[in-house]
Amino acid sequence: MSKELQIVSSSTSSSDRTAISALPPRHPNTSSSALVEYTPPVASQEDEDLEVKLRRIIDLVPVRVNNTSGSSAGSGSGDFHQYRQMRRKEQDRLARMDVDYQKRKEVTEFNKRREERLKEAEERTAKKRLKRQKKKQKKQEKKIKLEAGDNEEHKQDQKTSEEDQDQDSGDDE
Repeated sequence: MSKELQIVSSSTSSSDRTAISALPPRHPNTSSSALVEYTPPVASQEDEDLEVKLRRIIDLVPVRVNNTSGSSAGSGSGDFHQYRQMRRKEQDRLARMDVDYQKRKEVTEFNKRREERLKEAEERTAKKRLKRQKKKQKKQEKKIKLEAGDNEEHKQDQKTSEEDQDQDSGDDE
């Protein structure tokens, strides 16, 4: 992109002395007589993030001024505004501390109640699990007894049928 230079003549006195200066051509839409137009910088995302962080730090970090005088204890008329500002900042800081303490207290109480509820639920679950296991075990024992009883009857039936077969075969001899 090449910029064209414009030669401008200016007369400073009655004599025709001309000064040659190199100026960039003016944009036709500008009404400003400035040689360089100011364009505000375009903030990038990182810059905006840093601005937000800086603002947060400035808001949250307390500023300590140890040599403040009281509201009327030998101070000038301009010191009252400083006193009032420092007092307001300190009250805001204490209010934030109270809010933070309340939040932490609520969270700890909630977690404590939650742990108690989970423990009770686990105890109930364990009790019901034990009950189900006992019921299942009794059912299996009953099934085994029935199968054992069926097997004994089946064995007895086999014995009697074998004896009957033996007797039948013995009669033939």
